[in-house]
Amino acid sequence: MKTPENANEQFAEFIAKKKFVAQPYPNYYPGITDEKLRPIFTKKINQIASDFKTVAESENATDKDYQKQIRIGLSRFRENDLELDTEDREMVCVYIEQLMDIVGLESSNGQLNKFMYGFDPMEMKKKE
Repeated sequence: MKTPENANEQFAEFIAKKKFVAQPYPNYYPGITDEKLRPIFTKKINQIASDFKTVAESENATDKDYQKQIRIGLSRFRENDLELDTEDREMVCVYIEQLMDIVGLESSNGQLNKFMYGFDPMEMKKKE
């Protein structure tokens, strides 16, 4: 994978922006359910961004390297699993998709679907 030249700037902008706030468009997100969780979830998302930045700065970064960081990042949310409502869970996925866009990563390899729905619908299609 070729990391875009302005990736570091984009990572910095991503980390700096306020997260888990109400967004009318395009996600129609009402904002985090429990305000005390905002700094916790924000820190976890920003850690994924930092991990992506580290991969981007390494030589010969691959899709698998980024997908590994997605897996590790999503695992950090397991301890808060019961506190994540559907909208918050969707925003975690939206933020990871934004990071994927920064580096041009096409697929999370089903990890976002598994996080969101508990399974990867693409795996179901393969079995049919």
